Formats: sequence, C-alpha cells, structure tokens
Amino acid sequence: MTSQRERDAFIKFQWRIYANDPAWVPPLIIERKAFLDAKRHPFYRHGDAALFLAQKNGKIAGRIMASDDPNYNSLHETNVGCFGLFECIDDQEVAAALFDAAASWLHKQGRTEIMGPIDYSTNYVCGLLIDGFRFPPTILTAHNPPYYRQLIESNGFVKTKDWYAWWFADPSRAVADLRRLATRYQRRGPVTIRPANLKNIRGESRRLREIYNQAWAKNWGFVPFTEPEIEFMTKELKPLLIPGFAWIAESGNEPVGFALGLPDINVVLRDLNGRLTRFGLPIGLIKLLLYKNRVQKGRLIALGVVQKYRRAGIAEMLVLRVIEETMVKRGITGELSMTLEDNYMINRFLEAIGAERYKTYRIYTRSF
Repeated sequence: MTSQRERDAFIKFQWRIYANDPAWVPPLIIERKAFLDAKRHPFYRHGDAALFLAQKNGKIAGRIMASDDPNYNSLHETNVGCFGLFECIDDQEVAAALFDAAASWLHKQGRTEIMGPIDYSTNYVCGLLIDGFRFPPTILTAHNPPYYRQLIESNGFVKTKDWYAWWFADPSRAVADLRRLATRYQRRGPVTIRPANLKNIRGESRRLREIYNQAWAKNWGFVPFTEPEIEFMTKELKPLLIPGFAWIAESGNEPVGFALGLPDINVVLRDLNGRLTRFGLPIGLIKLLLYKNRVQKGRLIALGVVQKYRRAGIAEMLVLRVIEETMVKRGITGELSMTLEDNYMINRFLEAIGAERYKTYRIYTRSF
C-alpha cells in the first residue's frame, strides 16, 4: 500500500467498523496521518513498517500494519515482529488474509514470530480489548469489537500477556490511606515530590525518559524510548498537558520517579468525528483546547520509580499527589492504565486503595 488515496482509505475504514458502536471515539484524521507518515514518525529512524488493506466484493473489508523493531529484538534477544492497527469485518477469510500478509512481510525481514496488537511498539497503543466493551476508550487506549478475539484466536494466535485498566470512581477513598503511608515513608529519606514544570517541557520530558527507561527496563514487552520518539510524543501531548497532572520525584538533584496524567480529551473527540476544522475554520481545535480544562475525566498513563527507590514509598506519594491535586480538587474521576497482569505489587496496591479493575487488554503471539 503506497498511495495517499490508499492511506486515507486505511485510516477512514474504522468509520465503517464502528458505525453502530456508541463507545467508539473517532481518532483525529490529521493525527493518524502523522502517525503513519514514515518521513515524520521517529519509529522509522530505527524500525520499519508496512500497511495492508483487504478487499472483498470490491469493498475494503480489513486493514493491518506489520512492524519490525530491531531495538526490541536486540534487547530481548528475540526474533519477533508485530501486527497492529487491525480492523476487520466479521469474516474469517478476510482476517486470515490480513494476518498472512503481515506475517509474510515480517518473514521477509527475517522474523520468525508475530505479536500483537501492537502499534509499532509497546510505547504506543497496544492490546486487544477482551472485556469492558461498553466503556468508551480513554485517551491513548485501544477499543475494538468483541468478535476480534475470535478472529485472532482462530488464526493460530495464543495469549502472551494481559494488561489491566483500573477505574477510580471515588478517588477520595484512597486519600486517607495514602496520606498515612506517605507520612511514614517521608521520615525515611529526603525525597521531594514536585509538579512538572510545563514551561520547560522539553527538559522535563528528558527526565521522564531517563526514569522510564530505568524503571520499566525489566518489564515484559519493554523497549526504551529513543530521543526522537520522546521529542515526538512531547510535541504531540504538549497542548493537552494541564498543571497538576504531571509530578516528578527527586532525591537531591536525581530524578527517581514520575507520574503522568492527561485529561481524557476523548470526551471531546467523540463530537469532532475526526476533524479539527469545519467550513475551513478551526472550530474543533478551539473546542478541544477550550474544553481540556473542563473535562471531568482523566487517565494516569504512566507511573514509574527507578529500582533503587522501589521500597521508599515514592509510588504511593506520587499517586497521592495525583489524587489530591488532580482528581479530588478538580472533581475528576479517571483511569489508571495499563498494569501487567503479573505485576502483583501494583495491582494489589490499586485494589487496596479502592480502584476497580474494569478492562483487560491482551497481547497474542503466533510462530510462522
């Protein structure tokens, strides 16, 4: 798939699949074009990807992306490629053709295994939703019809790993317990928690990358953010950042942990139907920027503490700041996601402070 016309059809095919799904949130078309642009997206500086469309009876019936990340394979000593951006009508023949096309491309890259759904790498949207379909997706999370699970599993894919999404319906429940924990931990060492400096977002993003690449290093599926990738993501997210949604933990001058949240602008995107302009005017953009401060729903998208400070209560103090300053004071409910199914420490912690596990996302693998 090479032409701009085909790329546009690839993007807009989702509107057919989700025409009758009240939970679906249309993506911004301009953002999707940038995400798929090999000249603009930093993934292509170290990896490669290919897009495929399937037709049936003269109409587009499915789409898929195959991606190859040498950084991931070098780090994990594997030989795996990924499929992502999978959308398909409820048809086994079409699904099989899409998976075979992705596998064939990856085989030509020398890979022997295919894993997904993963859009480029685990640093981007990934996972197949397998429960919680009635809830709209929060910002930067996946959504799909229930029948995708059958399409994938009937094509020889088996479960590799599950991720969980957690919902804070009443954040105030957690505050008392977290305050006690924070007070106890603060006596043990001079760790300070401060809000991220949004006026120096570039410098702060470098600190976050440093912490992230240390804190997640031993997690399943981890691949480090490259400098171009973190710069690209910072540019994308900068207009959405709000004071109080991002916090950094420091020991002296050393950054040792962070929590990053975002207002769930999907609440606004549902009404824009993929477009920021109407009648040539930036109505959608104005609405998006105007309402980001009024959105009463958020998502904590990342929480990390470097290994050396794991038992110093930093995660608890960071979550406390997010809940107190962002959720309770602003009257916001929200999601924390995603946590690995076998990250028992964080999952039990979230259950203990009143979070409810309300969605599960799955990664599948198939050998060639």
